[in-house]
Amino acid sequence: MSTTNPTPNPSGPTPNPGPGKKDDGQQKLKIAAIATIAVLAIVCIVLVISLVNKNNANDSLTYELNESEQLKAELEKQYYEALSELEEMRGSNEELNALIEAQKAELKESKDRIDVLLRDSRQLAEARKQINGMNAKVEQYLAEINQLRQENEELTERTAALSQENYSLNSNLDSARMRNMELSSARAALVSEKEAVEADRARLAKKVNIASVVKVTNVEAEGLKLRDNGKTTSRRSAKNVDQLKVCFNTTANQVAESGVEEFLIRIVNPLGETLAVESMGSGVFVNNANGEQIRYTMIKEVDYDRDEQRLCLTWAPSEAFQEGNYEVEIYNKGYLAGTSSFQLR
Repeated sequence: MSTTNPTPNPSGPTPNPGPGKKDDGQQKLKIAAIATIAVLAIVCIVLVISLVNKNNANDSLTYELNESEQLKAELEKQYYEALSELEEMRGSNEELNALIEAQKAELKESKDRIDVLLRDSRQLAEARKQINGMNAKVEQYLAEINQLRQENEELTERTAALSQENYSLNSNLDSARMRNMELSSARAALVSEKEAVEADRARLAKKVNIASVVKVTNVEAEGLKLRDNGKTTSRRSAKNVDQLKVCFNTTANQVAESGVEEFLIRIVNPLGETLAVESMGSGVFVNNANGEQIRYTMIKEVDYDRDEQRLCLTWAPSEAFQEGNYEVEIYNKGYLAGTSSFQLR
């Protein structure tokens, strides 16, 4: 009888493992649990670190926000305080007010720049630096305004003092002007009186001068020819005449003073020209009768003693004489004292 091995029933009950296999399963479960716990621990650690970082970031952001708001509030406070201080210094001086307006404009520009910096958390340090700089600038502004105000006050005081001095000077000037007007009036009166006296004196002097003119009489003139023996003879032909001789008598004049008298002889040729040669003593004098300048031919000086004298002069130029009528005029003290005429054929 053959025997067959029975086929195991797959759906039958599992045979119980032995003691060794059971321990291995439990060991695997423990490892899996430990791994799970480790993963969870790691996850927890990561979550904790992330939460801490977020908290730190939030704290940093909160700090930056707080600092930004604080700086902004500080900026606003200092800005408006500065405006208030500047406005308190405003007055009636246009230069001072113009300076205040310029400083306010500069402060506004500085505030606007700092406001832009406060919008960026990375620029907070620069914003604080510029806020401090704005404070220093405000102090500088106030110092400049105070100095300008002090200078204006000193200038005002000086102006007032100068005005007082000017008032005093004007008062003194008015007094001096009045005195000057009085002196000018008195001086004008004296000048007028002096001019009248001088006019009278001039008229009197002119009269005396005219009265003292020494008149001459018997004025005679003739042509002369110089002969070889040195003597001269009278000639009437112009071609034979090489000299002219003029003689006259002085008259007695008790008004004239004794002393040297000058007689100017003027010889006028037929053409109306005065015979004159400067090297022979000719010259020019003023005719006191009309103020005209007149040339004269020759001059005769004489020691006059208020008495009659006969005087003669000779004119011998190195040139020929013209035919025609000649006029002879004799002057004393600038006035005509006597005349005559002669003819050369």
